[in-house]
Amino acid sequence: MAKYNFCRVSCFILAGLISTVSLVFFCIFWFVDGGCPNGSFKHAAVAADSLRCSQIGRNMLQQGGSAVDGAIAALLCTSVINPQSMGIGGGSIFTIRDKTGKVKVYNFRETVPKSFDRNLLDDCPTTFRLTTGTQWIGVPGELRGYEAVHKQYGKLPWAKLFEPTIKLAREGIPLPPFLGKLLTIPIAKKHVEGSSICEVFCNKNKTVLRNGDMLKFPKLSESMQMIAAQGANAFYTGKIGHDLIQDIKAAGGTMELEDLESFRVRVEDAWTVPLGDAKLHIPPPPAGGALLAFILKVLEGFSLTPNSFLGDQKVQTYHRFIEAAKFANGQKRSIQDPAFHDRKSADHLIDPAFISRILDMIFSNRTHDNSYYSNVKPSPDHFGTTHVSVLDEDGLAVSATSTINHLFGGAVYSPRTGIILNNELSDFCGRADKVTAGEQPPSSMTPVILESKSGGLLVIGGSGGSMITSAVALSIMNHLWLGMNLEDAISEPIVFIDSKNELNFERFNESVKAGLMALGHNLGSSQFFVNVVNAVEKENGCIVAVSDTRKMGMSDGY
Repeated sequence: MAKYNFCRVSCFILAGLISTVSLVFFCIFWFVDGGCPNGSFKHAAVAADSLRCSQIGRNMLQQGGSAVDGAIAALLCTSVINPQSMGIGGGSIFTIRDKTGKVKVYNFRETVPKSFDRNLLDDCPTTFRLTTGTQWIGVPGELRGYEAVHKQYGKLPWAKLFEPTIKLAREGIPLPPFLGKLLTIPIAKKHVEGSSICEVFCNKNKTVLRNGDMLKFPKLSESMQMIAAQGANAFYTGKIGHDLIQDIKAAGGTMELEDLESFRVRVEDAWTVPLGDAKLHIPPPPAGGALLAFILKVLEGFSLTPNSFLGDQKVQTYHRFIEAAKFANGQKRSIQDPAFHDRKSADHLIDPAFISRILDMIFSNRTHDNSYYSNVKPSPDHFGTTHVSVLDEDGLAVSATSTINHLFGGAVYSPRTGIILNNELSDFCGRADKVTAGEQPPSSMTPVILESKSGGLLVIGGSGGSMITSAVALSIMNHLWLGMNLEDAISEPIVFIDSKNELNFERFNESVKAGLMALGHNLGSSQFFVNVVNAVEKENGCIVAVSDTRKMGMSDGY
């Protein structure tokens, strides 16, 4: 009996020890390999415009790929899921921070071809409309850029990045919900049905596809297969380039194969701007980073806190943002290609003395007429573009914005290659007095990385043409100073200050609107809010990824 009791006690002690050890191991696992809030990730994440593209990017990371591999794969996917926004007929800007903290900008946006319409700016629209036609096509830089960043930071084979998208393009997919919704809008429907891209996005009866229809890109899949096998040269010096130029010329364009062959990716250090205890890394001109930094530096001068959104303070906070955005509108002509204009034309936008002067010109009780902010001709507002934010296990961060400019670019389709061409040269409208061969047009694109003093990283950027600056600035303001979590900061309705300095409200609180109008602001008439912000943030070892629901996006990670 004593022996039985001894065994029984021993078993209880052993069981207790096992339970204790298990609990210790569980705690160690929770703190070391977990311990992150529900919905966040421990290792890596991708925030693209759609769940499918975020998943494709994540899969590349899980297979040992870098953040650059994930970004390229996600963007290639987006060219099929959201072909109205970007594609290999366009261009991108990548802001990349390596694990040592060095931040580089790879700018491969489109350039002016050697032969172009010398009276191009005379055709600029004076009212809002989609600019179509071959005269607006810039030399595509997308694939040369992918090649450059992959060579420097890629880990997976080049061809592997193309495999998922080639399959989607060849086999087809049900019409993506956001694209289906877009094609029901009268202006978009008319745009597609009246152009050559109807070959892809229309049924046999020449009406746009509807939800439930299959979307296929057979020619594009063939081109991507060739590019995957032969590299970017297949596009810039090979068969695809020859076919593309033939199609552009057949449609009335003047681009030559020489333009493709001579395209070069621009690589430079990011501009780094102090923002409180943080550092903001921005792409220099002709990207829109300086305008974003200018607005944030002005807002920093008001010492915003979560209390700034309480009661009447909310009206005042938005008023300050609106005034900063109006001054930014007045400075848009400072954003020019430094290779063809004054290299320091935008330096003043981040100069503390200039910021201080602007702060002195903002009054709490009124606004002003447009000449107060800068007597310049307003530029028309555009929309389009996509953004991908990626962070990998090694700490490489990629903030990438890509575009073909307007909705489906200039609506010019290359039947031999399946490529949709950009209309990037329309970005000169209202922001330049002349155009030069080889020049990059000014842009609102602003893929940025925000680095906190504690070591945290916010990889963020947006799409939506002229709305990018407002959307990204407000998202950062909401998160950095007003205390909102990242998801709420991005989903909060925006006020877009258009080129006429009129206010366009997205689902806004009526009393706040009334308070702002009482200060003398004018109401705009924008019907479409295409602002989309995607971001990935790492703080205290945990990663939060947010894809904007405005485009039905979802992020992914592990």
